[in-house]
Amino acid sequence: MANRGEIACRIMRTAKKLNIRTVAVCSTADQCSMHVEMADEAVLLGPAPATQSYLLGEKIVEAALMTGADAIHPGYGFLSENADFAAFCEKRGVTFIGPPAQAIRAMGSKSEAKRIMAAAGIRALPGYSGPEQSPLYLAERASEIGYPFIIKPVMGGGGKGMRIVRKPGEFVDALESSKREARASFGNDEVLLERYITRPRHVEVQIFADLHGRCIHLFDRDCSIQRRHQKVIEEAPAPGLSAAVRAEMASLAIKAALAVDYRGAGTVEFIVDTERNNEFYFMEMNTRLQVEHPVTEMVTGLDLVRLQLEIAAGHSVPSQSAVHCTGHAIEARVCAENPDMNFMPDVGAIERMLLPERNRETRVDTGFRAGDDITSHYDSMIAKVIVHGPTRQAAIIGLNDALYDFHIDGPKTNIRLLRRIAGHLAFKAEDLFTGFIDKYIY
Repeated sequence: MANRGEIACRIMRTAKKLNIRTVAVCSTADQCSMHVEMADEAVLLGPAPATQSYLLGEKIVEAALMTGADAIHPGYGFLSENADFAAFCEKRGVTFIGPPAQAIRAMGSKSEAKRIMAAAGIRALPGYSGPEQSPLYLAERASEIGYPFIIKPVMGGGGKGMRIVRKPGEFVDALESSKREARASFGNDEVLLERYITRPRHVEVQIFADLHGRCIHLFDRDCSIQRRHQKVIEEAPAPGLSAAVRAEMASLAIKAALAVDYRGAGTVEFIVDTERNNEFYFMEMNTRLQVEHPVTEMVTGLDLVRLQLEIAAGHSVPSQSAVHCTGHAIEARVCAENPDMNFMPDVGAIERMLLPERNRETRVDTGFRAGDDITSHYDSMIAKVIVHGPTRQAAIIGLNDALYDFHIDGPKTNIRLLRRIAGHLAFKAEDLFTGFIDKYIY
């Protein structure tokens, strides 16, 4: 596992069920962590900063070769969408459990992805994603798009570098700020411009493609409830979509995957305009397993990591007719964040950690225990609470119960915020859009 924490532990659980031996990699900060203890072997990469440990692709491949591992699962984050890492694995004869390097490279650039999707007949938001990047030229394109519009770095994700421009006087400062953050985060300051939808929904389709040219979808998810462009609550299936919209999204997601000769797990993301009769547009494709994949597992009964491993071993995807969506599932991300400091990441030792009871309808994925340290070196997510029910309302009730049974002493967390969302009438009424938290919670 070229990763750490919750996702490394989650991958290991499936590997152990399949009697596959696992090798953990770790930094000095993680030598006593849960994912290291769960693994059959562990290899120390280096100091705590990710640039000196979890981002050292060549060192991770050397660790795989040294321990006799024949495959590397990248999880999500770190090197999971790094085309050079995937190519290096292939060069050294180690199976990369993910898409081929060329697919990662094509979808890793938002502008290139838009060009490929346009050629495949998949519509994207009106905007500009070309190579000319002079401020004057971009300002002219912005005037053509109209206000408001959004500036996005062509590389990376997680909302970094995104700026909303509502009037002409804001453009120059927003562009400079976006480029500066993109350069620092991704080493590339190229941006694109898109029409800004004022009440958008973020809906995505999970796809799986095999080595034999077959691709299926595993239905859709809604990830609209976000804060600072970071997902907070996710659910499957996406509420309130017509059967026609749902079917068209699934069809286009498969078409997008086939356009780049995809394989493995991927997510095709769409932005939905709730003020224009749920018109939707291609946004991007994530070439990895998503943080929110458990809600898809809960409604389909499938183990997505197992599917990844089987596809990497040359097996075929199931037939589309064999995959069914049953009930409703919701996931809440529990993060070490200080509500009194605008939800900035918090750090410290977990003194006590009481989890909700786990059963067939309630799942908690975590890589932490009482006594573990939350540090500033890595993502602030502590755990994911996933609840399934026969209906969305039943799942909401289950999520409320689970969140009130979840207690952490130590770092500040966002659990209170999650409880407020799950109990809010607007959430229960499916009033979902990316400004939900700003409008209803604050």
